[in-house]
Amino acid sequence: MGSSCTQNAIAPARVLRGVQAWQQGQGAIKTLCSQPLVLGRSAATAPVRANLLADLASQGLRPLAAELRFDCCEDDLRALAPRTSQAECDGVIAIGGGKVLDAGKLLAHRLGLPCITVPTSAATCAGWTALANLYSPQGAFHSDVALDRCPDLLIFDHELVAQAPARTLASGIADAMAKWYEASVSSGASSDGLVQQAVQQARLLRDLLLLEGQGALAAPGSETWARVAEASALSAGLIGGLGGARCRTVAAHAVHNGLTQLADTHGVLHGEKVGFGILVQLRLEELVGGNLLAAQARRQLLPFFRSLDLPIDLADLGLTDASLSDLKAVCAFACRPDSDLHNLPFAVSSDDLLTALVSTTTIPVASPRQS
Repeated sequence: MGSSCTQNAIAPARVLRGVQAWQQGQGAIKTLCSQPLVLGRSAATAPVRANLLADLASQGLRPLAAELRFDCCEDDLRALAPRTSQAECDGVIAIGGGKVLDAGKLLAHRLGLPCITVPTSAATCAGWTALANLYSPQGAFHSDVALDRCPDLLIFDHELVAQAPARTLASGIADAMAKWYEASVSSGASSDGLVQQAVQQARLLRDLLLLEGQGALAAPGSETWARVAEASALSAGLIGGLGGARCRTVAAHAVHNGLTQLADTHGVLHGEKVGFGILVQLRLEELVGGNLLAAQARRQLLPFFRSLDLPIDLADLGLTDASLSDLKAVCAFACRPDSDLHNLPFAVSSDDLLTALVSTTTIPVASPRQS
């Protein structure tokens, strides 16, 4: 029997999902708050937020609209905190993509307020998790923050999410698939029962996305689409909650964090960078770790990622003309002493990472003995 006590923030207190989830969720919102701050950012989702604000007002709530200027960033949070308190807001509703959801969760956490997340895409599992990523005003990753709990209410409305561009779901698929490639490396040998379950669920999640990802993109709103969208935005979050801090991210997310240091990648979605990071991690496992199965896994992923129009090399990330010093800066950031990259079971240098970064599409030629 283990001698230590572990606390996991596994799931939101309540999850509403499916068609008409927003309509059903308004009553649940009223039990949590009466004068919420409603946080958003993207101009593309502004009409959606306006409609949802009108719905809240029609229910007798007194919502206060607020918009982020940046990604989830301290500059915004410092300005929003006093405004929220002065307006006597008693809850935070975050409506949007992952960075908006992270900002809403972190603001609610700091002010001790109920938090409601309403994803407008399936691009990440941020609507579920007890974690927020902080960025600079310029969009460079800074750090992540562990929260006390998951949101009090998550509303995953299929009609809202289905309106998002197909690119966001492809990004969510890549981000969710990283759960298997990272957790199996960092936690595959764990003796902790919940961690073992999380790792195995991550494998099943990967298999589902490989089988149905293309079909989901081809048929928004279909049953296949619903399974894939919920797998990307909900199941991936559950896996992270079950595994907790012991079921860590590894090189795929570290590569994402490094890439955000370059302004040229800021138009690339979170999951797109993470998906590229999976390929880099597998290349590291092959080159540095001597794992030939990693080469096979990368060979399997390359055509799948290409079919979803996900980036598989630096050119796809818009880094065709990136200087060597820029790429070295990416690798130096990804290899910082506190980086999740070091959850790999072997040591990786910045030079190792640079080699992997520029050779994600290189396919090893089998020797006569291997063929």
